[in-house]
Amino acid sequence: MGKIHQPRCTVIPDHILRHVAEHGDDEARHTIASTMHHTAQIAQERALTIMPATTTPGAGKRRAVYDASHGTILPGKLVINELKPTTQDVEAKEAFDGAGATEDFYWNVFRRNSIDGRGMRLISTIHYGRNYDNAMWNGKQMVYGDGDGKLFTRFTAAPDVIGHEITHGLTQFTAKLLYSGQPGALNEHISDAIGMMIKQYILRQTVDKSDWYIGEGLFGPAVHGKALRSMAAPGTAYDDPVLGKDPQPAHMRDYVITADDNGGVHINSGIPNHAFYLAATELGGYAWDVIGNIWVVVLTERLSSKAQFQDFANLTVAVAGELYGVGGRVQNAVLAAWVGVGIIVPSAPTKALLPVRPVKPATAKRRLYRPTLEVSH
Repeated sequence: MGKIHQPRCTVIPDHILRHVAEHGDDEARHTIASTMHHTAQIAQERALTIMPATTTPGAGKRRAVYDASHGTILPGKLVINELKPTTQDVEAKEAFDGAGATEDFYWNVFRRNSIDGRGMRLISTIHYGRNYDNAMWNGKQMVYGDGDGKLFTRFTAAPDVIGHEITHGLTQFTAKLLYSGQPGALNEHISDAIGMMIKQYILRQTVDKSDWYIGEGLFGPAVHGKALRSMAAPGTAYDDPVLGKDPQPAHMRDYVITADDNGGVHINSGIPNHAFYLAATELGGYAWDVIGNIWVVVLTERLSSKAQFQDFANLTVAVAGELYGVGGRVQNAVLAAWVGVGIIVPSAPTKALLPVRPVKPATAKRRLYRPTLEVSH
């Protein structure tokens, strides 16, 4: 049997880390080398930790944050959980609140009980390693580095990043998208789309008020850039001599064929990211009420593990028609958003599609998430 490749569901992609390793100073190169080593180590350990079974249906939020104390043993020492919800550690509070915001969003908007739908406990480890420049979902839990303070700041500070990484767990328990090529780019896209909606949900932002930046605030003071990615304008988020230039395309004509980054999963995700942005802004209002609803139904009800961009696009158009009317404004907005992706427009649901459960936005029961601590960044 061949070696099983374990994906690295990290927020900082390899192409940024490699650029730093080639163009950074000695200190930066040392930090990035250590980050890449420990990331690879965590990825190898995924085989032993994937698919946890610690679920309690109907138990409410079940969060726990541990401190690795700058070591690499997971999960570390317990700092905060539902029974002990206070601590002076800022990173612990942010990780705890970010997991809570994600769970609130899943439940209040889509009536999903944690990532597995059965109340799975969300475990986070903070202060992983020394100057660890990444955050990741390892198949069982969240892992956060503190950053090096120059290129990257602490990774718990961005709730959209927390939501992004936890959503890799949601995809793990639903569509199980392969982490390579177009399925991998869809995996990253779904995490970006839901992470962005969580950020907008916390801020109570309609689509026209959002900046549509993923990972804003993670860059250190010396970096020339706004964020890791822009869903509104892929390819424009950063342009820095050490980190490189944002390589994301917005259109299929610019699709990047590469063996790096698991076939460009963090790069080509810009194409579906832009489609989500275009559809959401065309309809206006809150992104989760209609477009987010369509995307989540596709993820949880329809998507196969090997889905390509065209498969995903076809399904979003089909579900838009089923939920909101064939040929209506919503379906036309979704159809128009998929720039450069060939769409097969269904006139009616086909036998190949699983039955859809109409999901109505839970506006009446939705509540605003309020963090337990406000920290100025």
